[in-house]
Parts: sequence; C-alpha cells; structure tokens
Amino acid sequence: TIQINLGMVLPGEAVSRHGDEIIACGQFFRLGGDVKVFTWLDAGGYDAYRVEKRFAPLDASDWEAQVKEGVIKTPNRYGMRKSNKLSAAEVQRVRGGGWSLDLLRRVVDQFVLHCDACGLSQRCFEVLQDRRGLSVHFMIDIDGTVYQTLDCKERAWHATISNDRSVGVEIANLGAYGDDETDKFNRWYSRDAKGRTRLVVPPECHGGGLKNSSRTYFPVRSNLVVDNLAGRRLRQYDYTPQQYKSLVHLTAALSVIFPLIRLDYPREHGSNQPLRCNLPLPDLAAFQGVLGHYHIQAEKNDPGPAFQWEYVIAEARALLHPPPPPAPHPHPHPHSSVHGHQAHGHTLQQQHTQTHSSSPHHSPPPPAT
Repeated sequence: TIQINLGMVLPGEAVSRHGDEIIACGQFFRLGGDVKVFTWLDAGGYDAYRVEKRFAPLDASDWEAQVKEGVIKTPNRYGMRKSNKLSAAEVQRVRGGGWSLDLLRRVVDQFVLHCDACGLSQRCFEVLQDRRGLSVHFMIDIDGTVYQTLDCKERAWHATISNDRSVGVEIANLGAYGDDETDKFNRWYSRDAKGRTRLVVPPECHGGGLKNSSRTYFPVRSNLVVDNLAGRRLRQYDYTPQQYKSLVHLTAALSVIFPLIRLDYPREHGSNQPLRCNLPLPDLAAFQGVLGHYHIQAEKNDPGPAFQWEYVIAEARALLHPPPPPAPHPHPHPHSSVHGHQAHGHTLQQQHTQTHSSSPHHSPPPPAT
C-alpha cells in the first residue's frame, strides 16, 4: 500500500504563475499592478533564442535559408556578457550560461529605453529577429503588454557599447521625425468624434498581435510633441497610458533585481531637466541608472521628445517607497469623501483627458472609447 502524506508535493504537480513575472537567471520576479507579461516560454510570446525567422514562410525560415540570403551573419541574436568585473574563473563559469544572480548584479547597472519605430511589438520583433539579427530583453506594446524575449542574464544586441552592462526595452511607437522627414502619422493616428487622437492599426497589420485588438488606444497627449532632441527639432506622438504604467512597474522591478540600476536618468548640468544629447564617453562609463538610446549613440533619438522621464522615475520610486496614508482629520467635513492614499502629484502631461486613479501612483486609464 502506498501512503501519501497530505501537504506533500506530488511528482508532476503544476506550479502556478501569476502572469506578471519576468525572468533573471532563471528566477521569476513579479511586476505587480496587473501588468501582463509574456515571456519566451509562454504561448503568445516572442523567443529570441530561436535561430529561425519568426514570420517568414516556414520552408524559408531556418538558418540554412538565412545563410543563402547572406543578410544575417550569425544564427544567434544575442551573446554572453563580458565584464572586467569578473575574474577569469567567473568568466569560465558563466560561459555556459551559469550566471548566478549575485554575479549578474555586479555587471548590470543600466536600463536602456528604446522607441521601436515600428508601432507594434509584433512588427518590432519581426524587424529584430527576421531582418536585422538583433535582440532586446523586453518589448512593451501599445496595450501595455510586456514581452520578454531573453533572460536578463543574456547580452542582448540593442545598445552597442552598453550591451554588456544593460537591460533593454523597446516601447512600441512610430518614433520621432525631423521637419525634413516624411512621417507615417496620418496612417496610424486619427481624431475621434470628441477630438481625441487615437491609434489606428493599419489593415495590413492584421491586428498587430495585440492581445485585445478590439479596444481603442490613445496617446497620453492628443497633439504632436515638438521639441529639440539630439541636436534636431523632432515631432512625435506620446506613448499610451498603458505603456507608461507597465514601464513604471518594469523599471521599479529591475531596480530591485539589479540594485546598481538607480532610479534616475541623465540630467542637464545644474538642472533637473533630462539631458537632451548623448553622454560623453567618460560620463556614460560612470552612469548607473535609466537612460535613453540617444544618451549612448549620438545618431539616435529614442525614446524621443514626447517621453516623460520625470513621471516614469518618480512613479517607479513611489511604487517602492509609497508615502504613508494621510492622517485623519479630527473633524471631517460632512460632505468630504477622501479614501485611500493621498496623491503623489506625479501626473502625465495630458490633453483632452484628465487623470483619474484610485491608486496613489497616478497611472491614468485610457480615455473612454
């Protein structure tokens, strides 16, 4: 007779997940906030470990077919992190992927923000995986869905000289255009009956891989943002509220997983304003925190002039260190209706909409459709 003790873990017992986990060194870490995450392990995710093209016809997708094309030079879209912070013995240890979290925490100290200039995460992955042979750890779609394509231990190919020390994210957005460049805004954005700018996924994208393609998504600001960045006057539509919320949670989580990623961004000298150009090499070497692609490479401009740096960093800090609830008033007004935490005061700049939130973190919902 076989006796089974109550409470004993049975062979083959499934381990439940919450759906908001990201992966570093094989360990799961939660984002919280009802953020939806699809990793390369999940159905509906994107897998940068694969060597075949993801969206090409099946009989033309394998590595042999790519060799004949001669465009992508190596089957892998990622590599091994290298760092002078590791001893020779530690380098040998991690060559086969044997990173411990403690080792990785000594190496990773930057979180690089990109704008994918593709408009949708599905199109972004197609460009990286199928056309360019590149990679990035995370993508955030217009609906706020987070995709992780590689374990954070891998050296994704996204930010040249910062690849060895960074984690990267591509945020879905058409990108920024100069006055002398032809944009695609008229095909992707239109005004609704209330005068609000909404995203319109072109028919040829066939829904674009969105988890909820029937919903309408709005940039936080209805008007184009025009500003100087990286030495040029640029035009860009802002990101969606769903993207900002997911990015805030991802940024906060990565700063916990990798404590050398400070919750701060490069600033103009003597100012709290974001630095609008690339960092000089000595400053880039010393910088630990959250930065844009343009801070690394002078010819880049992402995440663009519309990106709201202070909101993301302030909200990420607030997630990790929320303020105490307000003290109750000794004589509350009979018509008052104050509930929960007091507002932090970190709001996204918006037009045609107002921020309404039951949480203290001011992640505004999209305008009603």
